[in-house]
Amino acid sequence: MNILEQNVLLELFQRYYLFFAIGVFLLAFVLTWYFIPKVLWVSREKVLMKEINERSSHTQAIPPFGGVSFFLVLVLIISILQALRTSPTGNHLLVGLTFLFMAGLKDDLVISSAKLKFISQLFAAGFIIFSPELQLTNLHGFLGIFEIPEILGYALKLLIVVALINAYNLIDGIDGLAGIAGIVISLTYSWVFYATGHPYFVLISLCIAGILGAFLRFNFSPGVKKIFMGDGGSLIIGFMIAFLSLKILTMQPYEAVVDGGLLPENRLLFACAVLFLPIFDTLRVIIIRLKNGKTPFEADRNHMHHVLLDNGLSHKKASFVLGGLNLSVIIFYLELSRGLKSTGMSLAMLGVFLIVAIVFAGLKKKAQQRIIKKAEPEVPKEE
Repeated sequence: MNILEQNVLLELFQRYYLFFAIGVFLLAFVLTWYFIPKVLWVSREKVLMKEINERSSHTQAIPPFGGVSFFLVLVLIISILQALRTSPTGNHLLVGLTFLFMAGLKDDLVISSAKLKFISQLFAAGFIIFSPELQLTNLHGFLGIFEIPEILGYALKLLIVVALINAYNLIDGIDGLAGIAGIVISLTYSWVFYATGHPYFVLISLCIAGILGAFLRFNFSPGVKKIFMGDGGSLIIGFMIAFLSLKILTMQPYEAVVDGGLLPENRLLFACAVLFLPIFDTLRVIIIRLKNGKTPFEADRNHMHHVLLDNGLSHKKASFVLGGLNLSVIIFYLELSRGLKSTGMSLAMLGVFLIVAIVFAGLKKKAQQRIIKKAEPEVPKEE
């Protein structure tokens, strides 16, 4: 019996769905755990390290090639899942991932131009926004909007994919943050896909969670086993999250999950809750930079994780605090959306964004005062 034959694999999948799902998660975890030490060895042998600069949160050079292992694992598992023939998007994903991985790897090695990365993102997005099972033609009553023109659907999907790729890339600033955020997002999506009967997307979500789970062990390592995901990793994980988000927005309404807080008209808001951390952090830094007369693309230390670090938290504590914040927003949404439709839920989510913005404005001010006080010379006490 050839386990990779379509009929055999499909029969096993249908008979042992949950075991298959757990198997995909473990396979992604184990393969990533296996590949990362190999990537680390090559990186250190060839002295391929991320340089330290004034914005760095680290004091030693670290290899930024975790994305190499991500790419290998995703290609292997998506290729295997293609044998199930339960979704036509697998080949589209592989092509899009390749475009982004090459652009990200180039940036990790010799620095890519913003133009090259943007073009790569457009190409990658093009391979999924035209997928027949990701057609966005209806917002199901969100703020009174139902049917939308097909061309508007394509434009909205393109905006979502490019925005999420960059938003996820921007939160990859300290140890563990992008990994923890990605795990929270992918596991939440896997629950939704399981409840709505989308097994292929359950497996893809669990694959991402398995990859990031194994990666965290190395990302949090204090010694020679430490590695960053780099642009090669953050771009492709951001792309996969964008792909899953499009499926959330485009799947047909399912009565089975309405009681769980997933009203069709609130689906866009649900995605905003799940993606709260990358969306909020990106919007926040853009607004701050524009307010300060800078371009939105000028790097600074205004990200949420920088604020927490400047207030004395370690990388690990800051990452878990922000991951917990993202999870709290999801739980808040699910509890509140049981009785609110899109207008009320929009106001509630706007309130959440404003409250968190006020809290971090206060923390930023506190951090600045802390830095100023620390920089002041000590006045010697009189005898």
